[in-house]
Amino acid sequence: MKYFTQSLVLLLCFFIPFQAFAENPDTRELKAAIIIDDFGGGNGGVREFLEGKIPITAAVMPYTEKSKEHAIWAHKNGFEVMIHLPMEPKRGKRSWLGPKPITVDLSPKEVKERVEEAIATVPYAVGLNNHMGSLAVENEEIVRAIVEVAKERNLYIIDSGTSSNSKFPEIAQELKVPILKRDVFLDDISSLSGVQKNMLRLAKITEIKGQGIAIGHVGINGRVCSLGIFQSLEEFKKRNIKIVPVSELFAK
Repeated sequence: MKYFTQSLVLLLCFFIPFQAFAENPDTRELKAAIIIDDFGGGNGGVREFLEGKIPITAAVMPYTEKSKEHAIWAHKNGFEVMIHLPMEPKRGKRSWLGPKPITVDLSPKEVKERVEEAIATVPYAVGLNNHMGSLAVENEEIVRAIVEVAKERNLYIIDSGTSSNSKFPEIAQELKVPILKRDVFLDDISSLSGVQKNMLRLAKITEIKGQGIAIGHVGINGRVCSLGIFQSLEEFKKRNIKIVPVSELFAK
């Protein structure tokens, strides 16, 4: 009987932890951030987002007539603000970049000056991401100048993912600047169903990784984007995914 009891105790010691591990549900807190680009520029969806209840992060184009207005409006209503820094692409119209973009013909000193000017025109900004930039983000000198300013100004960086050869990840990691990369573009197909489909992609990515980042836009299709996001919130609630400002994704 003594040996039977000892054997039973040993068996239980082995079995209970294993069983508890096997039945333990995923206790991670799932978080997704939704960045909305082009504030300061396009008008469509601006009011819907900045007077709404979706906790977006507002990425504001610098140097525009409405840069400060939109940044202040967003901050006043409790939304996180970041700089949507215009950078030279491989293709596309120069006019799409707006004034004072970061182009590859600039010296590192000129790049830093433009980034500092951008910061000055977007109050309350705590981070930055790139507007277009498929050419400029591949230029190590250009990117290093941007990241150095971000480090000095204590800004995080979101790589918008316009080039697979972006230098942002390696240089930001080298300089110890917080960086993450966009997972999904919400409105690459400008329709309500397209936004909803991409919101579902964001949810699935978040469940796999524990967190996810999507980018949408104000402007011509801004109202469609806002409606598609709003109509997807119930699905996020069912999946226990919390939508948060970008900075919360860096919190440990």
